Amino acid sequence: MVTFRDAKPTDPIAAALLDQYFAARAESFPDGREYRRPDVDAAQFAPPTGAFLLLEGENLAGEPADVGCGGIRAVPDGPLGARREVKHVWVQPHARRIGAGRALMVELERRARESGARELVLDTHDAQTAAGALYARLGFVDIEPFNHNPNATRWLGKPLTSDE
Repeated sequence: MVTFRDAKPTDPIAAALLDQYFAARAESFPDGREYRRPDVDAAQFAPPTGAFLLLEGENLAGEPADVGCGGIRAVPDGPLGARREVKHVWVQPHARRIGAGRALMVELERRARESGARELVLDTHDAQTAAGALYARLGFVDIEPFNHNPNATRWLGKPLTSDE
């Protein structure tokens, strides 16, 4: 079972998980391209339009531990109205394939709805095939680019309705 805890990206545990995320992204980035580590502005993930969550699960020894993170932040409105962008979703390798990433995405979507968003968006890279498959299963579809992220090759969106 996984649970969530609100945090700031600058909290020590969150910062350590983000370091793992950025290192993994850089390591898996396609040959010939340089991964550019973004600056994480904690203020963008603050309520009422943002959130940053720690995913609580178990470490390799089976003890309670923070095993992932992710956040939402406000970005300029799109065709459907208020948008929230999913950022920095990371689940440690030992905690994958048990539904933890899906649970984290569902909770981020719930938080986005609560904050008044009409659309949830994200960017990703074609090399992140497992993440892309998860996003597709959750109802995300290709949209026009909404930012200039040099690490992204795909931009995805999902309409949010208040009755879901």
